[in-house]
Amino acid sequence: MKTLVVYYSMYGHVHKMAEAAVEGAQSVSDNEVLLRRVPETLPSNILKKMGVPRDGAQADVPLCTLDELGTADAIIFGTPTRFGNMCGQMRQFLDSTGRLWVSGALIGKVGSVVTSSNTQHGGQESTILTFHTTLLHHGMIVVGLPYSFEEQMTMTDITGCSPYGASTIAGADGSRLPSINELAGARYQGQHVAKIAKKLTA
Repeated sequence: MKTLVVYYSMYGHVHKMAEAAVEGAQSVSDNEVLLRRVPETLPSNILKKMGVPRDGAQADVPLCTLDELGTADAIIFGTPTRFGNMCGQMRQFLDSTGRLWVSGALIGKVGSVVTSSNTQHGGQESTILTFHTTLLHHGMIVVGLPYSFEEQMTMTDITGCSPYGASTIAGADGSRLPSINELAGARYQGQHVAKIAKKLTA
């Protein structure tokens, strides 16, 4: 069985959530887990003006190919929120999957989403829900973060995560890193997705 975690991360928040999802998926036996990123679409001079760190820890993460999507049994996508939707980099990557749609290559595969927003009500849930539309058009089986991850109901601190999927809050200036609880949500989701995919492939 193969699980693919595919993400875009401008400032590193989604990258950390993706790594946690990988850890969760790796806890399921007989499961090859691959971490991949989608291509950057913004020119380097614009990224520099935005204060984006030059790849950083992501430099070692290979770019995802369309063929890899077709060979996976489960795919967990990670994207920052852009006005309640996925980012343009992820949208452009998914818009290039037409031949996979034509061939039905993703039908019956498990699909799931994690995200990051600047504020607590910055579109985390709508980003995941609108992302699901693309997964459903590909015939994928959509999986979220069930309430068996009880920590998503905590009232003791500000935290991301919902039944739609794990999420983190970056803060207006991006200084807030994913919390222990948010990373635990991504880890739980990775394991949950892999368990479901394993049952389907059995």
